[in-house]
Amino acid sequence: MQQCNPAFSGLSEVGATAARMLLRLFMSTRQQLEERPDRGVSEMFRALRHHNFRLFWSGAFLSNTGTWMQAVAQGWLVLQLSNSPFWLGVDGFMATAPGLFLTLAGGVFADLFDRRKLLIYTQAVAGLAALTLGVLVLTHVVSVWMILCLSFVTGCCMSLAGPSYMALVFDLVGREDLANAIALNSTQFQLARVLGPVCAGLGFKLFGLAGCFIANGISFVFVVAAMMMVKFNRPDARADAPARSVKEKGVFLGDLVDGFRYVAGRPRVWRLLIISAVTSMFGAPYIFMTPVFARDIFHLGETGLAVLMGMAGAGALFGALFLAYLGDFRRKGWFVLSGDMAFAICLIGFSLSTNVKLSLCFLFALGFGIVCSVAVTNTLLQKLVTDE
Repeated sequence: MQQCNPAFSGLSEVGATAARMLLRLFMSTRQQLEERPDRGVSEMFRALRHHNFRLFWSGAFLSNTGTWMQAVAQGWLVLQLSNSPFWLGVDGFMATAPGLFLTLAGGVFADLFDRRKLLIYTQAVAGLAALTLGVLVLTHVVSVWMILCLSFVTGCCMSLAGPSYMALVFDLVGREDLANAIALNSTQFQLARVLGPVCAGLGFKLFGLAGCFIANGISFVFVVAAMMMVKFNRPDARADAPARSVKEKGVFLGDLVDGFRYVAGRPRVWRLLIISAVTSMFGAPYIFMTPVFARDIFHLGETGLAVLMGMAGAGALFGALFLAYLGDFRRKGWFVLSGDMAFAICLIGFSLSTNVKLSLCFLFALGFGIVCSVAVTNTLLQKLVTDE
């Protein structure tokens, strides 16, 4: 009798474990769904009844579609220029490293300054960086160090804007629709994560790599325009006005220290932040290595890379829609842990697999798991942290 390949057996066990984790994730909510039989499609999208949130959602969706177009194109460009996975990792580091020291600063800025203006300025700079990269590719003068510099600039913009972006969701819909708004916001991001690679695949064939970068630069116009059109009519919406007077803006470091003290005194908050940090540091960067898998492991081209990245986005989109349907459910902490575990198990499976179809299944499942963790973590943090 022919013996089973140990590597295949290991992958099968990983796949079975991942499937069990995802099944438990679904089954954990069955009782809650049965208790709310009246939930319909309209409840899934109730946060969109807010006109300002619809504007914000639409602009962010178009901009994020362009961002994912660039993510596919940039990874392939760096790999072609350097022929080295190392520089792919460096590019990912340059894009994400600013988050280590600027996200906290962005949180303070979100309280001290006009959140809308902060978002407009940072998105405009990120758009200019994308257009610059497109011009460099068109003129055939692009090099790896130029890409790294532009990645760092974009990373700084996104890190500074992140806290204001999340706080603005609350400003637009209020606490009652917050969970649904965060789920829908995650849905638009994941939908863009599916459509972006598809558009990138078409862009490769029609306009080349430069077309993807230029399209991303133009896409930032939509989110900037949406932010300029948003009007805050709710009495508790604070994005149009600084939370403090100009005289108090010199206490930046004091606010930063107060933020650490606030988190340290709330175990549920810092536990969530630690889980999020570990996932972001050791798991999420897989996306930067996907071009290596596409070219060197699966022997695919640019279109194949787009399919791989799009499949992870499809799983994440399904997860975001699932959360939007659930609404404000119980046992959110268990959901965070289960989502992270499913993500980790599927990531291990993907890293060991040399079969394209099996790898696509792992990517879909890990996309589902990570969005369940991230979106629910954001909801919990928004509800646990007070405005002060």
